[in-house]
Amino acid sequence: MQDKELSTLQVILITGKNEFLEKGYSGASLRNIAREAGVTTGAFYGYFKSKAELFDALVAEPYSEFLAIYNGAQKAFADQPYEKQAVSVGEISGECMVELLDYAYDHMDAFKLILCCSEGTKYERLIDDMVDIEVKATHDYIKVLRSMGKSVPNIDPVLEHILITGMFNAFFEMIIHEMPRADAQEYLKEMRAFYTAGWFKIMGLEM
Repeated sequence: MQDKELSTLQVILITGKNEFLEKGYSGASLRNIAREAGVTTGAFYGYFKSKAELFDALVAEPYSEFLAIYNGAQKAFADQPYEKQAVSVGEISGECMVELLDYAYDHMDAFKLILCCSEGTKYERLIDDMVDIEVKATHDYIKVLRSMGKSVPNIDPVLEHILITGMFNAFFEMIIHEMPRADAQEYLKEMRAFYTAGWFKIMGLEM
């Protein structure tokens, strides 16, 4: 009985994933998922109370782990002495982005759901939430530099938001289009060099 229930659960998860990938969360039909999975709607509710709960089962863990990696890198950087922060920003952020890329590729279906199919769920704010975190981290970094006597100009907040949003959109484009992992890793190296040089220029720093 337990094996049968596990098999049914797996079928519902696979069917739900395919329905969400095809139609998005908002367009997906619970009844259609149940029908394609070969179960009644009532039987479906024995596994998931709602369409939202099914979507959670498919993406919640990868979403949380992805943000944990990102927030962990931010904390690791902020916990460093100011003198080290001033010279290691590119190294730590670069290592973090590599780890995030590999994690997303290891969980490609979940991130296709999050990035392309999550409108109407709490997961649709992934990029916005990461931008907010990065903006705060940028402000904190500028404070560190100024506390060390470096002259950092004020950065227009609109420009700042545009640049950071563009950075994350470029990063996630590689996942959305399922570029070969090796190509994505090379593109990421180029992106890191591009954005690091740009931010150093805007902040009046030397590479």
